[in-house]
Amino acid sequence: MPIDQSLADVSNTFFLWTIVAYTVAMSCYAIEYAFGTRGAVAAAARSSAAPVRQRELVGVAPGGPATTPTPPEPPDELETAAPGLRSDANRVLGGIAVAATFLGFALALTSLVTRGVSVGRVPWGNMYEFVCLACLVGVLCWLIVIIRRPQLRHLGLFVLLPVVLLLGLAGTVLYAEAAPLVPALNSVWLKIHVSAAATSSGIFLFGFVCAVLYLLRQGYDARIAEGRVVKFPFTLAPRLPVAESLERLTFRVHALAFPLWTFAVIAGAIWAEAAWTRYWGWDPKETWAFISWVVYAAYLHARATAGWWGKRATFIVVLGWATMMVNLFVINLVQTGLHSYAGVN
Repeated sequence: MPIDQSLADVSNTFFLWTIVAYTVAMSCYAIEYAFGTRGAVAAAARSSAAPVRQRELVGVAPGGPATTPTPPEPPDELETAAPGLRSDANRVLGGIAVAATFLGFALALTSLVTRGVSVGRVPWGNMYEFVCLACLVGVLCWLIVIIRRPQLRHLGLFVLLPVVLLLGLAGTVLYAEAAPLVPALNSVWLKIHVSAAATSSGIFLFGFVCAVLYLLRQGYDARIAEGRVVKFPFTLAPRLPVAESLERLTFRVHALAFPLWTFAVIAGAIWAEAAWTRYWGWDPKETWAFISWVVYAAYLHARATAGWWGKRATFIVVLGWATMMVNLFVINLVQTGLHSYAGVN
């Protein structure tokens, strides 16, 4: 099928405007996060801690025996992460950030669709397109969160930062001109295997952000409890949701992504048998896909194992994302194997 170059150029234009929209959204999120009121997070902490501090100072309740301070119950879900009342300027910035995020998502989706139509195939046949699809899924996860929990919108800074960085790499280092698929990729399994891999990668991206936010909040709380000096990056943590909520969200996101990644690995093995007459050959990409699978399986197992809940288990998530980045960049750009279809110009 001949390439519609004019439509491919339109796709590139939409891609550039996607980065612009996400950058605007990220900037507004950053201003809102930096200068917005601490709101319900701080208010909830003060209100729950005030009776305890009062009993500690008084020691004995009026007309009654001495009391023992009781720590407050951990908050449910992410409700206490609401930023509370803001100034009109902060509300406007938050609204602009959310609108720009939705606009960027629509532009990114249009860019992928026009790219696919211009070449008459699914738009995930090289690294550039794969990263664009994964980032689209990651932003979709974020949009679902802010639709359900609009009080968390100020956290968009942390979600869009890696998205903008990855898209920047996709548009520069990984960019490939619109072209038909190489013969080895012209298979129905491209639609199944690569789409599952890109979707799970996008969810893993969002889960990685949640894990980093948990580690920041947990580290901040630990330093405050121990009376230690709080330094960067933990100085970013006071406006984050409580650590327990972030940890639960991290687990739920990875519990969703892991079966999809498992399916992607299995589908890839079936495709390998159809293309190369063997299901598994320990090709570099196959090996690192399996390494990522093992690491994420270890996290889910560790999360359910007594004594590994919390920080130690969450560090495994960070390791898992590192293996995904090795698989995406190092294996595609440095190593040579049967999966060397990066498509980089």
